Amino acid sequence: MAKLAQGTRYRGSIHDFPDFDPSQDAETLYNAMKGFGSDKEAILELITSRSNRQRQEICQNYKSLYGKDLIADLKYELTGKFERLIVGLMRPPAYSDAKEIKDAISGIGTDEKCLIEILASRTNEQIHQLVAAYKDAYERDLEADVIGDTSGHFQKMLVVLLQGTREEDDVVSEDLVQQDVQDLYEAGELKWGTDEAQFIYILGNRSKQHLRLVFDEYLKTTGKPIEASIRGELSGDFEKLMLAVVKCVRSTPEYFAERLFKAMKGLGTRDNTLIRIMVSRSELDILDIREIFRTKYEKSLYSMIKNDTSGEYKKTLLKLCGGDDDAAGKFFPEAAQVAYQMWELSAVARVEVKGTVHPAGDFNPDTDAKALRKAMKGLGTDEDTIIDIITHRSNAQRQQIRQTFKSHFGRDLMADLKSELSGDLARLILGLMMPPAHYDAKQLKKAMEGAGTDEKVLIEILATRTNAEIRAINEAYKEDYHKSLEDDLSSDTSGLFKRILISLATGNREEGGEDRDRVREDAQEIADTPSGDKSSLETRFMMILCTRSYQHLRRVFQEFVKMTNYDVEHTIKKGMSGDVRDVFVAIVQSVKNKPLFFADKLYKSMKGAGTEEKTLTRVMVSRSEIDLLNIRREFIEKYDKSLHQAIEGDTSGHFLKALLALCGGKD
Repeated sequence: MAKLAQGTRYRGSIHDFPDFDPSQDAETLYNAMKGFGSDKEAILELITSRSNRQRQEICQNYKSLYGKDLIADLKYELTGKFERLIVGLMRPPAYSDAKEIKDAISGIGTDEKCLIEILASRTNEQIHQLVAAYKDAYERDLEADVIGDTSGHFQKMLVVLLQGTREEDDVVSEDLVQQDVQDLYEAGELKWGTDEAQFIYILGNRSKQHLRLVFDEYLKTTGKPIEASIRGELSGDFEKLMLAVVKCVRSTPEYFAERLFKAMKGLGTRDNTLIRIMVSRSELDILDIREIFRTKYEKSLYSMIKNDTSGEYKKTLLKLCGGDDDAAGKFFPEAAQVAYQMWELSAVARVEVKGTVHPAGDFNPDTDAKALRKAMKGLGTDEDTIIDIITHRSNAQRQQIRQTFKSHFGRDLMADLKSELSGDLARLILGLMMPPAHYDAKQLKKAMEGAGTDEKVLIEILATRTNAEIRAINEAYKEDYHKSLEDDLSSDTSGLFKRILISLATGNREEGGEDRDRVREDAQEIADTPSGDKSSLETRFMMILCTRSYQHLRRVFQEFVKMTNYDVEHTIKKGMSGDVRDVFVAIVQSVKNKPLFFADKLYKSMKGAGTEEKTLTRVMVSRSEIDLLNIRREFIEKYDKSLHQAIEGDTSGHFLKALLALCGGKD
């Protein structure tokens, strides 16, 4: 079992086996591999119920009793992923890490992700043991091999991490914190080019406690999380390494929860990553990883492994996981701390929102109107020209083009486009040609027309728009449909859901900062609802979520974590259902991180069989001049692929071309 620091609780899933008898275990394993075939069930049951220290004793007794190497016999008897997993468990942790790194830098190409994961996450002691194990196992110097296989600033940071000399003193100098914040700011944001050496020195050597305070102060000073500056100033593998270091400083279990999720999401499983993490964390912090996984991804690590793997491989991984958290109650301290820090980040960050579509320089509405008329005149339609003009003009410029088109040709540009284009491309181009408030008004009207209501559209628009945007939508709705939006919402929805939507549709959310006394009162108000009193819970949430400013709500939700040890989003999901739950979750997610909310919407519109083209179109049109660049960054951060790649893999033809033009870059 892993050695614990004084005063810390054991957070692994594997424990020393009571009444341990290494000779008996060696005999059991020998018998399981004797003769034709092998008893895989017996092997996995025994190995996953012994600590690593006990497995080393079994190896020694096996050699004494049978004159054979246990790991060699296991390699011979087992195959594939199951063999890699079992053999990984049989090695001492430092030797397991050494083997992973050796494989990562051997042969053609380098597995940079493996190098980053191990060297960014290990403690000084673990690094020293790794270096010694590598020397012992391969009779080579690890630093020399890493230098021979990497280059540039990426190589320099790896070498710094390999020294295992990160400061470990918990006493932090406030003056040094301020100095490091200033040095990082001057090395990146304030400098033409970037002084990478400062990033390497500070992130590679300062203690975790010191760096956490540096990150907090950096956010307060610059209005940006350190991660945003790293993404803006660094690139490639060096950027990925520095982001991994920051994540591990903030919370190593959260870093591994994210790595595990990315290893299993989508088509195919990254088994090497899955095996490496489950083996290396099973006696360290897998319980914290599990709880954070459940908190972040709304499913248990156990259930995801169960659905993503099979056979003895699956059984072994589930044994290492140690339990299913799908009936999760309160957070473990580590997960509650992560939730609290997440709301702190959301509350303090001054994120600069940026769209991907900007006003065209040297804009000439006359030239554009003539080019569009030519593209639609005669036989056939020149879709490429239409896409090129409309996706590279701001909405205000498009309105000028519409007016000029009518003045020159006595024709309605919208009607001509509708006649010439069809399907998904027509919906996208016509959406871009409408003023934003009229576009949103139309989406709301269509969501309430005919049989049935598209509640998801109502929620998406009303839960995410600013007061000014909501008021403009109300005016556009009245102008276009000669009815009030409130009247249509009243006749098309019911109950508390109707009341919530009408409240949001007034556009009267408070717009000031937080009131500290009122923050505590509001958090108490939603924390104190008697259990089982669902209607009272929902009404209290409505009064606060629909009226308070975003800045105030961020502090309320942070205080809520302190009071209850729950994250507010999970309280809503646990205590509510249906449309009321969905609209409250949308408000919370929008308050937390609006670009991430839309990144999730885009991802879900394209994942699995088929594409929700209407959702994809609506988000791309409505966010293209507001925060689509931020959405792109959140998309690649969460889903490990760019929005550009996702669109490219899920759409085609002129619709694809127009979407990629709006996307504005490959990331």
